[in-house]
Amino acid sequence: MAVGTGVLTAAAAVVIGLPTTAAAATVFSDDFNDGDASGWTASGGSWSVVNDGTPVYQQSGTSSDARARTGSASLADYTVTVRVKPTAVNGSNRFVAVLARAQSATSYYYLALRSNNTVELKKLVNGSSTTLASAGTTFTLNNWHTLSLEVSGSTLRGSVNGASMLTVTDTQFASGQVGVATFNASARFDDVGVADGPGPTPTTTGPTTTPTTAPPTTGPPPTTGIVGWATQAGGTTGGASGPTVTVSSWADLRTQAQTSGARTILVNGMFSGSGTIEVTADKTIRGVGANSGVSGTTFNIEDMQPANVIIQNLNIRGVPGGDAIQIENATHIWIDHNTMSSTIEDDVDFYDGMMDMTHAADYITVSWNIVRDHWKTSLVGHSDGNASEDDGHLRITYHHNWFDRTFERSPRVRFGETVHVFNNYYTNINNNTASYAIASTMDAGVLVEGNVFENVQQACWSASGYADSDPGRLVARDNSLTSSGPCETNGTVAAVPYSYTAESVNTVKATVGSGAGTGRI
Repeated sequence: MAVGTGVLTAAAAVVIGLPTTAAAATVFSDDFNDGDASGWTASGGSWSVVNDGTPVYQQSGTSSDARARTGSASLADYTVTVRVKPTAVNGSNRFVAVLARAQSATSYYYLALRSNNTVELKKLVNGSSTTLASAGTTFTLNNWHTLSLEVSGSTLRGSVNGASMLTVTDTQFASGQVGVATFNASARFDDVGVADGPGPTPTTTGPTTTPTTAPPTTGPPPTTGIVGWATQAGGTTGGASGPTVTVSSWADLRTQAQTSGARTILVNGMFSGSGTIEVTADKTIRGVGANSGVSGTTFNIEDMQPANVIIQNLNIRGVPGGDAIQIENATHIWIDHNTMSSTIEDDVDFYDGMMDMTHAADYITVSWNIVRDHWKTSLVGHSDGNASEDDGHLRITYHHNWFDRTFERSPRVRFGETVHVFNNYYTNINNNTASYAIASTMDAGVLVEGNVFENVQQACWSASGYADSDPGRLVARDNSLTSSGPCETNGTVAAVPYSYTAESVNTVKATVGSGAGTGRI
């Protein structure tokens, strides 16, 4: 089904319009569940809606170029995302692709996933193609892949399965439609989504055609169950014991989240709203598909023991001047499979925390999230003078998250023990000499285990303290550091009481790349 904030003409052509708010929002989506492809214009190939568990848009030919386009030619800055399953190829080096700023059937930008296990960011101008950048990845027949192409001014960024692969600059096309394509390949496409506005500003330096660090997409399958501190002292079940409701507006989400009693709240769409959503006890708030979520909003989970809250599968965008997820004096919370981001500002105080746990918050697991383009990522313990409240609490597990361009606090810990940080992937945390991934301060006990650090200014602080805080304790084992500063260790930490399996550091990049973020559960 196609949904958008633009106008549908009588001929069912989709016109993608910009909403009045400046916050990014999903302005178009099509999951083809209505059984047709109204609004799409196909060129070449053989296109139809077929069933693959649910309806999908199929191109079944393998002997030529084929593409299908939709939307307004005047749309300029946006990100288009699609799930694609290549089903057959005719020859070598064939591809499936997502299109952006399409002027016609022969002029557009495209991100091509090729059968030779590469991804290319390209442009087609009057039928003549130019490769702007390329990188290695994995192409697998009859498996679903997620392709995302962001166009923001002259900056183009391509992602595969949530991993940012390629960033380039080019000025050939300033606006245009979105679309999908194949080259001598058959494929099925689903869950097409378009978010308006520019994406996060790249912060890497050097030639703009250099691919950014990204994990490959192979490796052990991700777990979907809860692991870590949120399983302890009674566990975390969210709204499982109550009814399930679906919300389609920010106001409705706020009302349902603030209503007492257990319930699972399904968020269907990308909502913008200013202010705070007070989440009451026994709630699961879960996004529908890969493109639902909220921007400009604080989820506040406060003064509940237990809170018993799950926040899952949401796109969460930055909150100017506040936290995105704020947990205070609350216990039993699971933050899982979300994609979180904010545009990095020169003023580091423009945004506060992405997910902060303070005032004796306890029994929390943060798992399988992608967090990128943010400064003050995750603070554990709000001040150096709060030992009387925080000692014996702040027990938190972070596992299988991808932190990319998160320039501090991933996490920064005061007093908590044991904060367990295992099998996470850290990249491009190097904005200045003060950038770091993990800090243990004020006698906190932090176990850093089986993580991958690439291009990180300082992996861990502990014995030196951080800023004005006293030193903490940190044990590091089996981590991998590439082009990164050291993980400073200090003292000993208490063992965690729960069962878990830390996978080999050699497979963490692949596992996180294929399993973290929205659309993976």
